[in-house]
Parts: sequence; C-alpha cells; structure tokens
Amino acid sequence: MENELKYQAIKPDEPLADFVESFWLLQNQSDCDREVVVLPDGRVDLFFTQSATEPFHMTLLGIQTQPGRATIAPLRQTYAISFNPLAIQSVFQTSIANLVDRATLLPPNFWNFGADDLNDFDLFCAKATEKIQSLLPLEVDNRKRTLFDLIYASNGVITIKELAAQSCWSRQQINRYFDQQFGLTAKAYCNIIRFRASFQHIKEGKLFPQQNFADQSHFIKEVKKLAGVSPKELLKNQNERFIQFSTLSTP
Repeated sequence: MENELKYQAIKPDEPLADFVESFWLLQNQSDCDREVVVLPDGRVDLFFTQSATEPFHMTLLGIQTQPGRATIAPLRQTYAISFNPLAIQSVFQTSIANLVDRATLLPPNFWNFGADDLNDFDLFCAKATEKIQSLLPLEVDNRKRTLFDLIYASNGVITIKELAAQSCWSRQQINRYFDQQFGLTAKAYCNIIRFRASFQHIKEGKLFPQQNFADQSHFIKEVKKLAGVSPKELLKNQNERFIQFSTLSTP
C-alpha cells in the first residue's frame, strides 16, 4: 500500500467545515491495477481523475449504502472533494436521490476544471475552495444544519424522534428531506455514520461494540450489512483492499 498507493487529505478551513469533509488525493504509483473496496461513510464524493489510459474526467458519487468495488488503473491520479450532505442542495442545486450507490459522469469543463488542475494538490484545493464558497448561500436553513450537527455529534447514535425534537422538524419532514434529497431514510444514514465511527475502533482491534449497538451479534450483523464482511475480516484487511482502513492511521 505505501509503495503503490499514495494518499493525502486536507481538512477545509472553518467556513467550509460544515459543507466539505475533506479534500484528498489518491495515486496508484504502480504499473498494475489495484482492486479496492470503498465502504459506506456518509459522504458524497466529487472525483477529478486521469491516468495513462484514461482522459481527464469528473464524476459525482452519491451516498453509498453498500460496499463498492473499484479498480484503480495504473498511474491513475485522483483528486477529490468529499462533501457532507448539507452542501449538496446548495452546491449542485439538485437532488442526488438517484445516485444512491451510483456515480454519474459530469460534463467537460465542470467548474472550469481540467487536466492541468491535477498538477498541484494545494492549488487544486484553493481553486475548489473558492468555487464552493461562491456557490454557498449566505444563509443555510438552521434546521438542516442542526440536523447534521446532531447526527455527527452522536456518531449516528440518535433516534429520529430525538432529531425531530431538537431540530424543530417533524419526523415526517426529516424523512421526506432525506428521501427526496439523498435517496435513503434518515435512519439508514444514521446507521452509516455509526458504522463509519467504528472504523478506527476496528483498526485498533476492538472487535466488540463501541457505538451503542444492542450487542455483539447486532454489531457483527450491521458491519456485515454495510461492509460485506465481518469486523474480523475488516481488521485483517487482506491485500489492503478496504481503502478507508488502509488510509487510517495505525494505532
């Protein structure tokens, strides 16, 4: 992994932190394909990619509810922006409900980005930051902001009833918002965030519930549902195929 895949991530400055989870790059520095598995993590990813065999292109990946398999071509370089769902309606001005577990190819020259923007990661981040800031509204619905703040602060361990009470939205309104904008229920999204919060624990060898799962059986069932394998298999990470585990810091 260290010799073949290069990974780097940068967190956004505070004004963007509610909307952008991170900017990151992933490079396959070998002359061989790398097969990887991308786990659900609650983010929406915008990819800017090119390789020796692929022209520059941009794709938008919606929220994943199941593990996705991908092949990283030799010498492929990808710069990416991982968005929190709060940003989607403002930044893309459309619903992504049809992109659950799917990606769509974006038109050429989207946001005026091209192949030359993959030459310098810092310059890419600066350009992307400026563009995103220009698209964000002056005010964001406080109910939506509170909704996601509560979900992330609890690592997904919060009921829809509690979300409704603290965000001043009804349960019906919350579920309608998630369904229409993101293509899944609020509960399903919370489960993904709880699963993501388990990544570091599993990486550290803590193969028992840490995030308010009912019991060990429930923990294993939920991990298998979202990862396709047991917590023990995630820890093994054979062939470094689970990309989020391979990029986590070693305890």
